[in-house]
Amino acid sequence: MLALTGYVDRLSAAPGGTLAFKISSTLGEDYAADLVRIRCADPNPAGPGLKLLPVDVPFGGRFPSRAQPVHLGSYGRIDTPAELADVPVLTLSTVVWPTLPERGPQAVLTLGDPDAGTGVGLEIGPHGAALRVSADGSGTVATGEPLVARNWYRIEATIDARAGTVRVAQVPLDPVRLGLQPASARANLRLPERPGPGVMLAAAPGDEAPAIRHYDGKLEAPMLVAGTLDADGAPAGGVLAAWDLGRGIDGIRIEDVGPGGYHGELVNLPTRGVTGARWTGREMCWRHAPDEYAAVHFHSDDLYDCGWETGFTFTVPEGMPSGVYGARLRCAGHEDIIPFYVIPAPGRPTAKVLFIGSTYTFQAYANHQRGNLDDAFRARIREWGAYPHNPDDHPDYAHSTYNRHPDGSGVALSSRLRPILTMRPGFLTFNDARGSGLRHFPADSHVTDWLEAKGIAYDVLTDEDIDEGGAEILRPYSVVLTGSHPEYHTPGTLDALEGYTRGGGRLCYLGGNGFYWRIARNPDLPGVIEVRRAETGIRAWAAETGEYYNQLDGGLGGLWRRNARPPQRLAGVGFSSQGLFE
Repeated sequence: MLALTGYVDRLSAAPGGTLAFKISSTLGEDYAADLVRIRCADPNPAGPGLKLLPVDVPFGGRFPSRAQPVHLGSYGRIDTPAELADVPVLTLSTVVWPTLPERGPQAVLTLGDPDAGTGVGLEIGPHGAALRVSADGSGTVATGEPLVARNWYRIEATIDARAGTVRVAQVPLDPVRLGLQPASARANLRLPERPGPGVMLAAAPGDEAPAIRHYDGKLEAPMLVAGTLDADGAPAGGVLAAWDLGRGIDGIRIEDVGPGGYHGELVNLPTRGVTGARWTGREMCWRHAPDEYAAVHFHSDDLYDCGWETGFTFTVPEGMPSGVYGARLRCAGHEDIIPFYVIPAPGRPTAKVLFIGSTYTFQAYANHQRGNLDDAFRARIREWGAYPHNPDDHPDYAHSTYNRHPDGSGVALSSRLRPILTMRPGFLTFNDARGSGLRHFPADSHVTDWLEAKGIAYDVLTDEDIDEGGAEILRPYSVVLTGSHPEYHTPGTLDALEGYTRGGGRLCYLGGNGFYWRIARNPDLPGVIEVRRAETGIRAWAAETGEYYNQLDGGLGGLWRRNARPPQRLAGVGFSSQGLFE
C-alpha cells in the first residue's frame, strides 16, 4: 500500500456542499492538507508543465496519520442465531462453479467460526470439497477428488453431532460432459459443541480482516437442513435456511426463502446477473428468467468501498469559482493530490461555457494495470517529476474494467470509493516518444488550461452531475465542451446531451472515442458503474454468453450503437478503430 493516499466521498460539490476526504497514512507524523486549483496536469517539461495554483479559502490543516487497510474480496454475510444449528444432524449444501479450484482452501458456506472452534465450514480446494471444523489441518476432511474448473457441482457436508461423524460429498451436475464421478468421504472429527452465530457465503470470518479464504467462482442455492439430503439433493429433513440468489439481482440483498427469513447482504459487489446451474439458453436476460440466473460470481479481488474513516471535510464556500481542484496531502517527503470538482449552485450558472469532466470514463479506467511499466518508463516518470505511482506496482486498490480478475473473468464493476491512481495530476499512461503520454484526467487539463489562458470563463460539471440533473442542468449554457475521451455513458447522460442539442444547444465533441460503451448505475449503490463488454467493439475482455445484461439496471450492456444510439446520432462522427496513439 502507498504510504500516503486517499479518496473523496463524492467527486463534485456546489457551494454549501460538503466533501469528506478519506485518508490513509502509514507515516509516523501528522500530515498536512491544503487546497490547489488544478489548471494543467501535464508534467512534460516541453509543454505547459504542471500548474497547481494555491487557493485562498479555509481548507484542511494538520491531521494525525492513521493507516487504513483495504480488504479485497467479495462475500455474503448473514446474521443468524446460534440456535439455527442446534440440531442433532446438520447438512450444509450449495451448488458451485469453481474457477480456481486448484487454489485453496476457499470457504463456500460457513456457519459460525471454524477457526475459533465454534463453527463448521464447507470449502473447496485442491483435494475437492471439504469440511472444516477447526483452524488446523486435523480438523478438515476432503473428498480427495479435485474439482474441474468451470463445471457445476453440488457439494454438501452432513454433521452428526451425536455420533461425532461427518460426511462430505461432491456431485457433478453434468457428469457425462467430462466423465466426472461423484466423490465422498467420511471421518470422525472433534466437533464444536454448538456452532456460533452467523453465516458467510464465499468466505470465512477472520480476526483482523472482515473475511478470509475467499472463493473464486459462482455459487448458487446455499442451504442449511436439519437432517440429510436425498440422492437428488432435496432435503430429507426440515429446511432451516435457503437463500435464493436469483432474487434482487440488481442489489446486494440476500433473501432467505426458508422459515426463518435470515436475510443478509453481499459485500464488495460480486457479479450478479450471471448464468446459473439451471440456465437453458432460452433466455438471455436475467429479468425474464431469474431462476436461471440464481448464481453470484465471487472474486477474491472485488472491492466496492474501502470504508475508511474520514480524515477531514471541506464545505465549499459561497462564491468559490467552479473548476477543477485538488486536496494536496504532504507528509515526510510524500505527497498525493485527490482531485475533485467545484460545480455551480443548482440553477445558478456563472458562465456561458460548460466543461464536462468525463468521470465515468475515468472510473472505467480507474487503476488500469497495463503491464507497460518498464525501466525506460520509470526513468521518464522520475525525470519529469510525474506522479510516481502506477497500478502495475499497486494492485491493492482493485482494478479497472479493462483488467481481469484472478480467475480470468472480466472486471465489470468499478467504484470511485477507493484511491484512483490513474486520476492524479501528472499521471502518465504511456512512455510516448513524441508526446506527453497522457490520457483521461490529466489530458483533459489541456482544455481547462487553454480556456484560462484565453480568458474564457467556464463552469464545470461531471458526468454524474449531468446524469442526475438531466438536460435542464445544461440548458443555461451557450456551449458545452466534452473532454478528450468521453467514452462511457449511461442512458441519463445521453438523454441529457441529446435533449440539450435538440433544444438548440451547441455541443463541442473534443474526443476521439466518445459515446461508445453503455454503462449502468444503481442509486442504491452510489459510486459504482458497471460495464458488460457484450457482442462487439474493441474489448479487453468479452462477457460470457448469456451475461450481456447489466445487473445494476437490467439493461443490455455493450456498445451504444447496439442500443440504437450510435455516437453519430449525437456528435455526427463515431469511433471505429484505433492505432498507436501517435
